[in-house]
Amino acid sequence: MTNIVTCIDGSNLADSVCDAAIWACHRTGAPLKLLHVLDKGEQHALGNLSGNILPEGRRKLLRELVGLEEKYSKLALEDGKHMLADAKNRASEQGIEQISTMQRHGNLAETLAEMDDEIRMLVVGHHGETHQGKKVAIGSQLESVVRTSRKAILIAPEKFVEPRRFMIAYDGRDVTEKAIEGLVRSPLLKDLACHIVSVNNNSTDRQPALAAAAKKLTDAGFGVTAQVIEGTVQNSLRLYGKENRIDLLVMGAYGHSRLHQLFVGSHTTNMISRSEIPVLIAK
Repeated sequence: MTNIVTCIDGSNLADSVCDAAIWACHRTGAPLKLLHVLDKGEQHALGNLSGNILPEGRRKLLRELVGLEEKYSKLALEDGKHMLADAKNRASEQGIEQISTMQRHGNLAETLAEMDDEIRMLVVGHHGETHQGKKVAIGSQLESVVRTSRKAILIAPEKFVEPRRFMIAYDGRDVTEKAIEGLVRSPLLKDLACHIVSVNNNSTDRQPALAAAAKKLTDAGFGVTAQVIEGTVQNSLRLYGKENRIDLLVMGAYGHSRLHQLFVGSHTTNMISRSEIPVLIAK
């Protein structure tokens, strides 16, 4: 059975990520898998010992350096075990019965790619430990995961609140249409109020496609409000969300045909980085 795989680290978003995963498990009935990956690239830098050190002295310092790195690695892995145990207890206290944990040493995106067959949905934080305190930023690992993962990704903000209304940012792309088809088949957002919103770019009449997408959702039992709004994409969607008390944003993933555009500054990255509510990257 596929799992709600949840990426746990030592950031201040750990509780929010765990709560988002618990919500997803309750909504879908899927088991919870808690994952901690210690990325070597993010380990503590112990400094540069080169320079005017004598060969004998340098060899001694390098041996000490190796010992410190090994000690740090063991402590970091032990810390990760405590993180997983805390998250497991939190989920158990909130009624989740099927919980497993996994700890890996390596790269997060590569680890998730290897686990692809057992993932139903990923739950991650808006940022990791190395990006704490940066309001308009997403973690580098998150950006890599969003670009490469083939599964839906729920991105938790600093505090997760159970959604009651969600908004689909509709842009007419194939990936967005596929995302809507996925929502129709999934129990995750059933019974929540749905807003499907497109921003007018003065180049294409999206009203017919928007109406067709709204009909798919209505036929699947969603209560749907469909709107075409004016303005820039990020600002208009953010303002609409605040005015309509939207508490979950749904977006289509990066399209494979647009890989050359996948850099900071794209609509998807900007919306994720500036969102104060959970973002579901549907695939």
